[in-house]
Amino acid sequence: MVAAPGNRAEVPAGVRAIVNDAPERGMAHSLRLADAAVADREAALAVLLADTPLVDAALVALVIAARGDADVAYPVRDGRPGHPVVFGPRPRAAIAALPDGDTLRTLRADARWQRVEVAIDDERPFLDVDTPEDAERARAALAALGALGPASN
Repeated sequence: MVAAPGNRAEVPAGVRAIVNDAPERGMAHSLRLADAAVADREAALAVLLADTPLVDAALVALVIAARGDADVAYPVRDGRPGHPVVFGPRPRAAIAALPDGDTLRTLRADARWQRVEVAIDDERPFLDVDTPEDAERARAALAALGALGPASN
């Protein structure tokens, strides 16, 4: 888990929080920090974004299982990639050299990697919450899944 300064919530047992003290450097910087924190260079790295709240443990497990021996796995619907993205050892070796910025797409699409696209028909991998309207859509989707109780005012 990579956290931005000022967003330090209590960390659950078994989870190590890595704080990105320079979030202005972009997603690649957060990815480098997370990658450096995982000592086992043969382990896969699952990347989840904080603004994709419908990504759940079942979806993460599905994408991890689908990866098999491929380099990269991620959900897709109608050609649109979603999250989480799971990187195996070969693409992980390229993370340290990523330039600052939002280069996750570049790493995921690199022609050197064998990719597995996991077909998903629901919103979980694709709903990105950046605006109040997006948050309301996420709340409605969670309510439809029965994941939320009644809204509080």
